[in-house]
Amino acid sequence: MTQSPFFCLAIGVGTKNKKNEWLEVYYPKPLFQPDRTLVEKLGAIAGYSTGNSAVSIEPQQIVAICEVLKAADIDTDLVAPLAESQQPLVVTFLEEDAALSSTPEAYLKLHLISLRHVKPHGTDLSGIFPLLPNVAWTNQGAIDLAELPQRQLEARLKGELLEVSSVDKFPKMANYVVPNGVRIAHTARVRLGAYVGEGTTVMHEGFINFNAGTEGTGMIEGRISAGVMVGDGSDLGGSSSTMGTLSGGNNVVISVGKNCLLGANAGLGIPLGDRCTIEAGLYITGGTKVSLLDDKNQLVRTLKARELSGKPDLLFRRNSQTGVVECKANRSAIALNEELHAHN
Repeated sequence: MTQSPFFCLAIGVGTKNKKNEWLEVYYPKPLFQPDRTLVEKLGAIAGYSTGNSAVSIEPQQIVAICEVLKAADIDTDLVAPLAESQQPLVVTFLEEDAALSSTPEAYLKLHLISLRHVKPHGTDLSGIFPLLPNVAWTNQGAIDLAELPQRQLEARLKGELLEVSSVDKFPKMANYVVPNGVRIAHTARVRLGAYVGEGTTVMHEGFINFNAGTEGTGMIEGRISAGVMVGDGSDLGGSSSTMGTLSGGNNVVISVGKNCLLGANAGLGIPLGDRCTIEAGLYITGGTKVSLLDDKNQLVRTLKARELSGKPDLLFRRNSQTGVVECKANRSAIALNEELHAHN
């Protein structure tokens, strides 16, 4: 019987609080689906045997780890410097893609999504929230909230300012992963665990949550909520929004197809097919009553928007005279400006 591939292995450096609890972990170069022989050799160095586990190691063990990696013809440029680390080190072994059991495991899976190894909904993130401590993200790294006042005072006594950029469970993606071929105008608005496809531009008011993102080229000036995936060539206009799987108990996976347009201040609460448009200011939910029109603008029937989930070539608009939400075929695909999306 063919043995299933080992899911992932990664060597990381992170931050712990005074209770020796992990606050965060940075993995410079995860090994996705590594050879099991390599895993066994590295496991022998770290003291790992089987299953999913995060094993703390000492800096001197990095030398032996690098020897094994070099023998396997794996570049160690981002691993060897860890031998000089003054911060805690960990080797995280994920034999299978299972529910999470530790903070290092949670951070590794968020890395895998942002590194484009797996797509949103492509890995098991069960139990992630209790494993991500709510910390202060500062110019001196992650700080336990209980330890923050003391650290702020210490900085002031040195004539320094400890800058707190956010208090959150998730850090910004760009402090851990910067994918190829993207533009992000305001990095705080893209969380670690976001999947940002090559060719995507995220403008200042755009937002991408964890386990969500874009397939490829796109202009994001609105909000991509948790669990939502946006197809290649689609445009989310200013202040537009998508209803995430965490919003209001919604268990429907919302998505945006290819070459779609959500107008400014528009909203989406159904899976949208390819080449669809929602006019500015119109929020479509599954229960929205929609008048379906034929090519002569005659009423075919009235239905709920969820019945149009995944259907292509639709234009959703609100009749300016009656206020009724209408839907008709939209044969003109949205063409994004190539010059605007150049990331050279």
